[in-house]
Amino acid sequence: MSASIAIIQFPGSNTERETLMACRRVGLNPIEFLWNDPSEKLSDFDGYVIVGGFAYEDRSRAGVIAALDPIMDQIKVEADKGKPVLGICNGAQILVESGLIPGLDGHRMGVALTDNKRVKGGHVVGVGYYNTWANLKMSAPPNRCAFTRQLNTDDFITIPLAHGEGRFILPEELLNKMIANDQTVYRYCGDDGKVVDEFPTNPNGSMYNLAAVCNPAGNVMAMMPHPERTKNGDSIFSSMKDFIENGNPITDHLLSFDRPHYEVEDYEPKPEATEWIIDMIITDNEAVSVHSALGQLGYDVSITRQTHWEILVEDERESILQKIDASGELYNSNKEFISEITTADNTASFLVRQKDDMRSRAKFESLTERFEIDKISELKRGVIWNVTVNGGNLEAILKHILNTHILFNPLSYECYRIN
Repeated sequence: MSASIAIIQFPGSNTERETLMACRRVGLNPIEFLWNDPSEKLSDFDGYVIVGGFAYEDRSRAGVIAALDPIMDQIKVEADKGKPVLGICNGAQILVESGLIPGLDGHRMGVALTDNKRVKGGHVVGVGYYNTWANLKMSAPPNRCAFTRQLNTDDFITIPLAHGEGRFILPEELLNKMIANDQTVYRYCGDDGKVVDEFPTNPNGSMYNLAAVCNPAGNVMAMMPHPERTKNGDSIFSSMKDFIENGNPITDHLLSFDRPHYEVEDYEPKPEATEWIIDMIITDNEAVSVHSALGQLGYDVSITRQTHWEILVEDERESILQKIDASGELYNSNKEFISEITTADNTASFLVRQKDDMRSRAKFESLTERFEIDKISELKRGVIWNVTVNGGNLEAILKHILNTHILFNPLSYECYRIN
């Protein structure tokens, strides 16, 4: 009897049909499994695929709300038994946010998947969602991972890629340990098989050209491109089938890394900077989703969200700011307006900024080159999360909420508290 594979879907998943077809092509028995189905039924399956799409519309950031769903606790139990778990695109983001990848003790967060970085010739050539065909070189021994067994080292496959937050970033020390551990199983390469760290060979700016990484045991893999969308990717699924038929032969690799604990510092704006706080006229669905997710976790809080711009100009401040405002680059006046930071009793405000903010860089280039607005010296973008605690100890509850990482991933973001 063929191995049964649970095809895990969250609200917003959209590649279940292609994944079902890919599994069937190689002789697996895929069965759709929704996020709110009884999670204990997962133990009846031989393996799992968390499909691509936009779980919870990527609100807050891709994968984080799904990673906090109770079903992921059971996925962790099944993964610890040695069963294979494949996360594709949005599924990869969920595996990273849940800590199943890279596989540190206690499922501690060690990797981030963040906004694409497409830079060529020193200029930003695009931000956000990007789709293309990508070459993936198999960069580990065939028996290293449940999803490499039907390829040889240095073989490469050409499959589609489609995502907005697919750039793997992680501490250099941890990356070196994972390379030595053969966990960096698929890397972006050119048509000649050479791994070159530049766009378009590296389509999203991932460190070490990472396209897919596995956990130490080799039974869990997070993969950003889409093997299910073409027969070129069937070797991924046939490898999974071979792994199951051979009794889930996990490896004895170990991975240890003590990531420094992040610190939330007080926000100190530059005295000469202009701050724009942007509010929405319409309902902010991202804030609604974060509020709902925290409510499901038992937190009695209210959440609002604002966009924050910090603008530095050399001189002629008022006229330059008027030109920036008129450009429409920093906010959409049809649904947004310049406001003030939310203040209320039992409310704390946190400014979250990407460490490598490609959107600010792209906006800066657009304002200075396309709109020919000179004298802008610096532009920084962030998101302000306003957390109102409706009952209980404010500081204790804020600490617990920050530790869920729902507001920011400390590997890819900086967080400041606004006093």
